[in-house]
Order: sequence, then structure tokens, then C-alpha cells
Amino acid sequence: QVTLTASVGGSVQAGGSLKLSCIAPSYLQRPCGTAWFRHILGKERERVAVIRDEDESTIKYADSVKGRFTISQDVAKKGMFLQMDSVKVEDTAVYYCAGPKYRARLCASPDAYGVWGRGTQVTVTS
Repeated sequence: QVTLTASVGGSVQAGGSLKLSCIAPSYLQRPCGTAWFRHILGKERERVAVIRDEDESTIKYADSVKGRFTISQDVAKKGMFLQMDSVKVEDTAVYYCAGPKYRARLCASPDAYGVWGRGTQVTVTS
């Protein structure tokens, strides 16, 4: 798979939960893992969470979502997921799954990722 796709997001009330899924290659042994990014209007695209080689020890989260979001990966099924719990209004954004470049560095940067899903809108209401 060279095209990453994500499930449709939608609207959810603050404090609620939502799960995003993505069909993507696992990019095993790449310098950077497969990641979820989000783009909040007026801000730069930021990495929300990343996982590499289905190894939970590689998981990193943005401080803004730590403790609330959970990333997971199923290598065999080429699935990547983002479980969003206790969502906040400020989580409203377009969310993307992304695959790393073959020779990537600075893995927190969008520049490290060469394959992007189309993105899905998540809107959190108060």
C-alpha cells in the first residue's frame, strides 16, 4: 500500500470518545514510525502520536494529547489506530495518518513523512 486512508471522523461532544483508523504499510525498520498528525486551523501541522514497528516502547505523544489518546498498530492487518478519549474542543482538527520517508530524520516534523492520507475532520463540540 502506498496510499494511506483514514476513517471518517465526525463530531463528538467534549469528554467523549472517537476512534480513527488507517490502512497503511508498517514501514518496518524505517527511521521514523507511522504517525498521526493533525492540522488545527491557523496552526502548523503537528504530530499527535507515532509508533514504530508495532513496538509500544517507541510510542510518543504530543503533550497536548498525552494521557487521552492512544495509538496502536496491527502490522499483519496494516492497520493503525488512534483512540481519542476525553476529547476537548481544542482537539478539533483535520487528522492525517502518515508514512515516513525511507531516509527520514527529525521524525517529529511533517518533512519526515512522504505519504499522507487524505485527512478526516474531527470536530469536538462543547
